[in-house]
Amino acid sequence: MTVAPVPVLDHCNEVHLVGRVSADPVSVTLPSGDTVVTVRLVVDRARPPAGRGQRRQVDTVACAAWGSALRRTVQRWSPGEVVEVEGALRRRFWRAEGVPQSRYEVELTGARRLARAPAPADR
Repeated sequence: MTVAPVPVLDHCNEVHLVGRVSADPVSVTLPSGDTVVTVRLVVDRARPPAGRGQRRQVDTVACAAWGSALRRTVQRWSPGEVVEVEGALRRRFWRAEGVPQSRYEVELTGARRLARAPAPADR
């Protein structure tokens, strides 16, 4: 009996998100001298089926802008704005008080604002 070889697929690490900015972007200069701007996006999950009685759920995703043009773009965002980002999922490692730490974040390759934050309601 002959077994057909399974085709090898290219790996893919591409992230495309549309969500709202949860807080002001944060610029940090690392000990290496590199600067990174981080921002958190809140992305709605698909709505649960009707009648399920579940509340709408969201995911909060950390994003990092390393290039100077992307840093400038992201730094202009405000909480509540709807944005679109593209990039790759990365796991970043560092030490805090000697303890190894890590987290996943989206390393941005593209970013744009889709809608400004709604104006505060008049009181």
